[in-house]
Amino acid sequence: MFFKSLFDHGASFFGLIFLSPVLLVVAFLIRIRMPGGSVIFKQKRVGQYGRLFTMYKFRSMTVGHSGSSVSVKGESRIPPFGAKLRKYKLDELPELWNVLIGDMSFVGPRPDVPGYADKLQGDDRRMLFLKPGITGPASLKYRNEEELLAEQDDPQKYNDEVLFPDKVRINIEYLDHWSFWNDIKIIIYTIFGKNL
Repeated sequence: MFFKSLFDHGASFFGLIFLSPVLLVVAFLIRIRMPGGSVIFKQKRVGQYGRLFTMYKFRSMTVGHSGSSVSVKGESRIPPFGAKLRKYKLDELPELWNVLIGDMSFVGPRPDVPGYADKLQGDDRRMLFLKPGITGPASLKYRNEEELLAEQDDPQKYNDEVLFPDKVRINIEYLDHWSFWNDIKIIIYTIFGKNL
């Protein structure tokens, strides 16, 4: 995966430079539209080989909220401007820094909060061989995840019993059939909002 690593470092470096005006504008708007908290949201996530790392995102929720790690469209802890950031994935732009420093990749499983990796058993634990990604095949399939969860009577249960196992299956398949050109295809599909 030499080309994957080379691409990640090069593209994230130039991406941060190219998108710096967007990053500054978004940071300014968060400060104005959602005052009272940090612009950047930091959280421990499970990375490659099960190691914890700090993931950086733009804050899209209210300060001091309490709630599930599962996000549902329309919930009160997500203000209107935060919902827009999440809809257009602008809240994930700071993850380019995580890619640059080697904690993440452009393509891979989305990094989970601690606890979910403990549920992986047997062959499924091979998913931890992968660096977590900004996007991936499971992200493309479930790009409307918050809307899907909003339709469920018990979003947490649906996530744990339906979505999580299917994402694991998809990510194991990605690992077994990895190619650099497939990564490029996933990135292009992500940018243009297409499904695999």
